[in-house]
Amino acid sequence: MNPLKQAFAWWCFANRGVEPEALLSGAAKIGYEAVDLIGEPLWPLAKKHGLAVSAIAGHSALHDGLNRRENAARIESELLANIAKAARWGIPVLICFSGNRNGLDDETGLAVCAETLSRVAPRAAGAGVTLAMELL
Repeated sequence: MNPLKQAFAWWCFANRGVEPEALLSGAAKIGYEAVDLIGEPLWPLAKKHGLAVSAIAGHSALHDGLNRRENAARIESELLANIAKAARWGIPVLICFSGNRNGLDDETGLAVCAETLSRVAPRAAGAGVTLAMELL
């Protein structure tokens, strides 16, 4: 077996003429061990084929993210719900999005992201889930 544990991003291959069953089965057969960013309805199918779900989105709105205080309550709620799901399904990583700047300076955006993340990070750590920041 390959010493590297490899995953593929679902969205890169899905909806391109291959049915989910065939895509997941084929990925497992060629040695992939996991799939990232696959929708929740397909998690059981991934597991059926021996694939772990290695990362999911922690919250919605890629472009409207953690860098805005007006998003904090919504994102905190979504993160807490997804931390619980990740813990139940053995998903180790939730991807969090800073959001687009839209004129916001870096220092302010960083501080606002840190405020919300500091409230949910203890719950994630306790569940064995890593919050991974994706900067836009």
